[in-house]
Amino acid sequence: MLIMELDGNQRIVLEGRYLRRDENGKVIESPEEMCWRVARSVAKAEAKFGAGDKEVSAWAEKFYAIMDTLDFLPNSPTLINCGRPPGQLAACFVLPVEDSIEEIFNALKYTAIIHKSGGGTGFDFSTLRPKGSLVRTTFGRASGPVSFMRIFNAATEEIKQGGVRRGANMGILHVDHPDIYEFISCKEEKGSFRNFNLSVSATDRFFAAVESGSTWPLSFGGRVYREVQARELFERIAHCAYKTGEPGMIFIDAINRANPTPALGPICATNPCGEQPLLPYESCNLGSINLSNMLKYRTVDWSRLEASVRLAVRFLDDVIDVNIFPLPQIAAASLRTRKIGLGVMGWADLLFKLGIPYDSEAAIGLAEEIMAFIAQKAREASKELACQRGTFPAWKDSVYYPDLPLRNATLTTIAPTGSISLIAGTTSGIEPVYALAFSRTVLENKQLSVINRTFIQTLEKEVGPKAKERVLKAAKEKGSVQELAELSPEIRAVFKTAPEIAPEWHLRMQAAFQKHTDNAVSKTINLPADSTVEEVAGIFKKAHQLGLKGVTVYRIGSRGDQPLSTAYSCPSCYGHES
Repeated sequence: MLIMELDGNQRIVLEGRYLRRDENGKVIESPEEMCWRVARSVAKAEAKFGAGDKEVSAWAEKFYAIMDTLDFLPNSPTLINCGRPPGQLAACFVLPVEDSIEEIFNALKYTAIIHKSGGGTGFDFSTLRPKGSLVRTTFGRASGPVSFMRIFNAATEEIKQGGVRRGANMGILHVDHPDIYEFISCKEEKGSFRNFNLSVSATDRFFAAVESGSTWPLSFGGRVYREVQARELFERIAHCAYKTGEPGMIFIDAINRANPTPALGPICATNPCGEQPLLPYESCNLGSINLSNMLKYRTVDWSRLEASVRLAVRFLDDVIDVNIFPLPQIAAASLRTRKIGLGVMGWADLLFKLGIPYDSEAAIGLAEEIMAFIAQKAREASKELACQRGTFPAWKDSVYYPDLPLRNATLTTIAPTGSISLIAGTTSGIEPVYALAFSRTVLENKQLSVINRTFIQTLEKEVGPKAKERVLKAAKEKGSVQELAELSPEIRAVFKTAPEIAPEWHLRMQAAFQKHTDNAVSKTINLPADSTVEEVAGIFKKAHQLGLKGVTVYRIGSRGDQPLSTAYSCPSCYGHES
């Protein structure tokens, strides 16, 4: 039972956020009991489809086993809330914001309810009229989307999600909105909008205008407010991203080309970390396969991976049926498409164990092979569930009708896995390690000291005790081992950190996973401190050309409140990690 062999850091995270407490705040649940609580609660869904008590118990044992071995973990709200009030199990939500005071504050109320239950919210604020526009009902002037974002940010600051974590939002504005310049500059004031990630919603047409050097209309409600130079606007976006790490960009046309239910309307927004595009009021529950466990004799254990994927799809589909949705609108939209997001964590650790450098053709090829395999097996599992339980209700309005019956409109998502990868004792998402040894801030300013396990194991095999201590000391001080003569060039090539990997390889890795992912990929493109605005702009252009659905850059030193630190600082996904 590997869940019982957790180290101190893993237990700190579990005890601080996930395990049940009594009215005095004392932890009254073990990690093993947590897994049983979740497994038994999720397995209750099986009874809705004709399973008897013995069969339900058998599924509970399987669900327990896949979590106990740390082969798979669901998103944090499922681990925290399963079998407990409020019973809200999804991580990702998108709420519409309509252009009236009543609708804006309805959205704010719904946001508070979602944050309290443990979810994160995304919004497209492009529906709000620009600053200075006439408000016909009062003959006053509109304050614009950014002013209302401040209200959402302040409200989020006051709500600590489910009593265990602060809320997070994604704020999106379309690239042709008249207030786009104010929006992209939001985070230039230090500490502002700390509960928001920001992304510009950019179209193919905008990138064509940038390429051709043409003008770009800023418009709202059919009225063109002014025209600007597309290149100048694009360069301003790149400058703000260079300076503060935000905004990122979402490529809204790529997102909607992959929209499985276009008849239900276009997708305009994503969850806080950008990996889950959703229709208004939709939610999605996520889970991740631990790739660092999917090895046998230094090769990928395809049999174990397939079994994990198939069981995880069933688990996540069952979560939908035991979930207590926070709002009736969310229940209706979520049950209509039954979207799930199965992803991965431990990718960097897998490469470490295989001795494959992250920035290599071998790593890119393996990424495509593994994600294609996961996507195929997930689809097969969803098809089997559709035959047993029925397709998702909007199937006839989907791109899959009539040839491919599926239980779920989407199946795969690559989330950042910030918290659950700590529990699993592995690297987050598909990111390279930011440092081999670092201090991480969790649970409202609690510091964890983390050293990569695979790195330690490699040192024990490759160098003597004295050399090991010198290497570990250097790794703790600098986060890197690239200048250490004690290690062979081959080992140094494998154990590169994120800042030491060229942006091109970050992009190519994201594209390799995106190619076989239904939803999107949460990934940070790391840049050294001496990078230029032009390099940031080049990354945005390349990401669009590669067919990514979104991109975020981080230049070392451009943010002051990072959750990881060594001699470097690291961004991760603010506030809300699956």
